[in-house]
This record gives sequence, structure tokens and C-alpha cells, in this order.
Amino acid sequence: MATLRLFASIREAAATSSVEIDASTIGEVVRVASERFGPSFGELVPTCRVWCNGEPAFADDPVGPDDEVALLPPVSGG
Repeated sequence: MATLRLFASIREAAATSSVEIDASTIGEVVRVASERFGPSFGELVPTCRVWCNGEPAFADDPVGPDDEVALLPPVSGG
């Protein structure tokens, strides 16, 4: 299972910072997480950058059991 890491507002929407998801593509990881964590999580997903093992990732990219997928929402600061 791939590990999905969540940060900032999307972590708050899921009420967890990581979860193991059984999926074969990045898109499937995101879809399963959206189904699991509900509408408020799903609304944030389109604003997020998706990374896999420290590299930008796309929906059709494959994932394996040792992969780490990260959802990074936009952040502001100063």
C-alpha cells in the first residue's frame, strides 16, 4: 500500500497526517482518500500539488507499496 501524506488544511480536513491506501495509480490514491475523508477533503484536492517520492506526480502515474504520495495545498505566510 502507498503511504499518503497530508499537510496543512487538507491534513485538518482528514484529521490525520498520513494513511495507507491500496491503489495502483496516483489518481486512484486521491480518489480513495476523497471517498474516505468526505466532501470537505474532496473540495481541497483540486487546489493541491501532488508529489510522489519527492517528485511532481500526475493522476496516471503508477504507485507501488513503497511509494509515498504527498498532497500539498497552497500555503501563505509572511
